[in-house]
Amino acid sequence: MNGRARGLRNLRAVLAPVAAGMCVMAAAAAVLVPALGRAEGHERPGGASSPSATHRAYGPDAAPAAPAAAACTPEHAAASLRPSSDEGPAVARIKEKGQLVVGVDQNTYRWGYRNPATGKLEGFDIDLARAIAADILGPDAKVVFKAVPTNQRIPALQKRAVDMVVRTMTINCARKRQVAFSTSYFQAGQQVLAPKTSTVKAFDGSLRGKRVCTAAGSTGESELAAQRHGARVLTVPNQLDCLVRLQLGQADAVVTDNALAAAQAAQDPTVELKGKPFTDESYGVAMNKDDTDLVRRVNKVLDDYRGDGSPGSPWMRAYRTWLRADMPGISGPPSPEYSD
Repeated sequence: MNGRARGLRNLRAVLAPVAAGMCVMAAAAAVLVPALGRAEGHERPGGASSPSATHRAYGPDAAPAAPAAAACTPEHAAASLRPSSDEGPAVARIKEKGQLVVGVDQNTYRWGYRNPATGKLEGFDIDLARAIAADILGPDAKVVFKAVPTNQRIPALQKRAVDMVVRTMTINCARKRQVAFSTSYFQAGQQVLAPKTSTVKAFDGSLRGKRVCTAAGSTGESELAAQRHGARVLTVPNQLDCLVRLQLGQADAVVTDNALAAAQAAQDPTVELKGKPFTDESYGVAMNKDDTDLVRRVNKVLDDYRGDGSPGSPWMRAYRTWLRADMPGISGPPSPEYSD
């Protein structure tokens, strides 16, 4: 059995419970409900269509509306509303329901994935979602996790199918016209993932003529559309589908956040990150654009979660648990930036 076949076998072993379906979580305080939406992959340009692999207070004298937002610029896209623990209509709605509904990934190793040994969702994003729920609803908070494909994150928020999305979602100006974001909780960058034996070296001319996979609706797709590279682009609903396409020989390289690529390389030792990150990506918690009180509340949770960046802070504990083995050398969380 060659290295690629072993990698595929190992991946299937790790993700077998994921493929089995989206069942209810065993944890008493959290459940997982079926995925929202479904999309078909497509190849461009000229490729044949292919199926998817698969602080403001809300007192009597205060208005709940946010102040007029400054024009978004790429340099300050991660700026958000100042933190507050005051309760507004969105927080009240969550408390009335008695549960927090969070859109997550369930197949991204280290970030949001089902542990095959326990059947539970785990990862850096899952820990953060639970911390937000505990702050709003208390220590025994009920969290409903909904698996949301990459290209369904914004529609899920706009339709209020979820209260928020915690799913390695990059903050940018185009998305901020559609949804609201918290401050940044992680800093990443787009990078190329390819087999170790590949002639692909980086996001450069070595991609010319190659088949490059990325998730539909991702910043990887946006960058591939905006920059010249000479590759044929294949999109799939979820980023892990790209790793499977790579292993099956249906793609030559993947473009995705280096945080996700590092997790995929940890799953399959026959692939590696190529070159260096060629963008800056700030991950944020996404919410409905009207839920300004919830944005402020989440930013308050993030302030507490970051702490002072010391080894004992919740953020650093989560980093050591989930990410340090694959992304060593990160000294602490990104600093928050505010727009008001």
